[in-house]
Amino acid sequence: MTTISTTTSVLTSGGGSSASQGNSLAAQITRLTQQITKLTQQLKDIPNSSGSAEQKQKQQELIQTQIKMLQAQLAQLQRQQVEEAQKKQEQQSSTASVNAPASDRQVDVYV
Repeated sequence: MTTISTTTSVLTSGGGSSASQGNSLAAQITRLTQQITKLTQQLKDIPNSSGSAEQKQKQQELIQTQIKMLQAQLAQLQRQQVEEAQKKQEQQSSTASVNAPASDRQVDVYV
């Protein structure tokens, strides 16, 4: 029987600057993608492993469940990354519009 060991990490999002969260999000996304790749390879190796058909079926179901869970976490992190990018873009565009000259913010100066 082949023993498959997997680790599941709990992802938490806390406060902090958006730059550190952005790096953290990218690192978490990379880590999850690597875990999914590793589990997918383990899933492919199950038919060649030793053990009964029932044991192989249980291993396959376990790995598929873990992959689905990791994919859900990955999707959540990707959504969060998109939201942060949109916030950053909105902040940049609002800053640019405040600094841009506009006819309603002109001051007439008489000498």
